[in-house]
Amino acid sequence: MINKIARSVADALVGVRDGATVLIGGFGTAGIPNELIDGLIAHGAKDLTVVNNNAGNADTGLAALLKTGRVRKIICSFPRQTDSYVFDELYRSGKLELELVPQGNLAERIRAAGAGIGAFFSPTGYGTEMAKNSDGSPKETREINGKGYVLEMPIYGDVALIKAERGDRWGNLIYRKAARNFGPVMATAAKHTVATVHEIAELGSMDPEHIITPGIYVHKIVKVDRVVTQAGGLKRAA
Repeated sequence: MINKIARSVADALVGVRDGATVLIGGFGTAGIPNELIDGLIAHGAKDLTVVNNNAGNADTGLAALLKTGRVRKIICSFPRQTDSYVFDELYRSGKLELELVPQGNLAERIRAAGAGIGAFFSPTGYGTEMAKNSDGSPKETREINGKGYVLEMPIYGDVALIKAERGDRWGNLIYRKAARNFGPVMATAAKHTVATVHEIAELGSMDPEHIITPGIYVHKIVKVDRVVTQAGGLKRAA
């Protein structure tokens, strides 16, 4: 019997290895799988490459993971904000490598990995510093119909950590509004996908037309409690 429900976050993350590329869902504070990030910190894997739209807020979630010093490189589109001081300190001191990727290219590079696309040409970044590789060498460019394009490569993940609203024991997932963001594409681009859910549905009770991520892309789901938050995703004080 297929049953992808993990007993705990620790059980769901048992296979994460040192040097892994970890795709972490979320946009700002929406859809961040904080319980899985905390579990990854407890797990102890190091020398990680993390892919996320942002580079963390304050001292929690992704920022807390960066603070452990176990992330070698981060690939993201919006690393700096008013409370990104953990990233700022690590990057300025040379302790964290950054690959800055325009947001649309980031989503499409992840989607390309899941769709089996070897590479694609994008107009975004053409003629700018974004048209260079991380080592400073130029990316391949091409003119198509009189417009300049840059060759972009897929971003594959060893592990994807995402947050969903509801799931069943086969791993089918439904998201809540903007919390969906990068979750669906990351689930397809990783070898091992773990999702937190707030509700576990009976098999067959979710309308197939409402399922966003089919269970074939999901390896483990973990039920977590709902946490009431204020604007900005800050936990309400007791």
